[in-house]
Amino acid sequence: MPNNIASSIANRHHVTENPKMKIQAQGANAGNSFCNKSQNGSSTRTSWRELGVHNCVRMLIIAGLFCYLFHNEIDRIVHRWLTDSSWSHGFLIPLFSLYFINQHKKEILSLQTRPNYLGLFFLICWIVFYALNGASPSGYAYLQPISMIAVLGAVVLFLGGWRLVKYTWLPIAFLVFAVPLPRRYYVAFTMPMRHLAARVAAVLLNLISGLEATVSGVIIDVIYKGQHMEPALNVAEACSGMRLLMAFLALGVAMAYLHYRPMWQRIILLASTIPIAVFCNIVRVTVTGFIYVLIHPKYTQGIYHDILGLAMLPLAFALYGFLAWFMTSLFVEESEAVAEDIVVRRKQ
Repeated sequence: MPNNIASSIANRHHVTENPKMKIQAQGANAGNSFCNKSQNGSSTRTSWRELGVHNCVRMLIIAGLFCYLFHNEIDRIVHRWLTDSSWSHGFLIPLFSLYFINQHKKEILSLQTRPNYLGLFFLICWIVFYALNGASPSGYAYLQPISMIAVLGAVVLFLGGWRLVKYTWLPIAFLVFAVPLPRRYYVAFTMPMRHLAARVAAVLLNLISGLEATVSGVIIDVIYKGQHMEPALNVAEACSGMRLLMAFLALGVAMAYLHYRPMWQRIILLASTIPIAVFCNIVRVTVTGFIYVLIHPKYTQGIYHDILGLAMLPLAFALYGFLAWFMTSLFVEESEAVAEDIVVRRKQ
């Protein structure tokens, strides 16, 4: 009985002190929040529709000001997506960024956000840089859209603080994949890839009996059964693999971000996108050469050429998936290995 009476008194004492403790905790965590809290402290919002009118209006105003300030850059980028097939994947990049943000919906909605005035400083600096770079005769055009993305990051830091940046920095940085590279850099990257594909394809074509293939830059001259084939095979810019490389690199970042695996495995998967894309392009050029020689040159042009290029995407994903499966199967985390080794013994 004494023990029961003592425990009852302790419980009553605990109940009377709990409200004070809750009030103190709420005071310590005061700040702007994306979501309301119930009486027991749990989040009551799990959907973007529950943000409230005030937050939605504020975001619409910020989005409108952002589009008004950078409408010229947005128009140029979208026009490039529409007219240049090498950058048509740009339409998907903002959708991936929104998907990344949605993956952390619960964490973002439950944040206690506070403005960070360092973000305001960065915001002013990037806007001034954008204006000066655009007005200067020696301004660098590629930095204009990059400045636009940096301004977006500064706005997030200013309004939401580092807590919001924690969940949004990658979706914002991911938008860089939607910005077309300057022409000179694009050509500089494609030329080595075109040369490599031409040399490897020529070596494999020479394995065919009665065929002699020689490479001159990105041109493959083919002599088959003593007859010089015209026109010569040209590894054009569209066959450089740069289009596949940029698209697959962006998807590699997305998959490495979404897959819950150790950081070193994510780095390997991300780094593997470059050799996989280069290998798939070599396969494409080589298969095109075999079709050109053994079947008919018309099947290497037009829609047939495009279909062969699209066929490289499943191959690239298959290689990437195999690498991910291999690392998952070969390397076992230490915690999992320890858990498997635990043996529970019942006392006799």
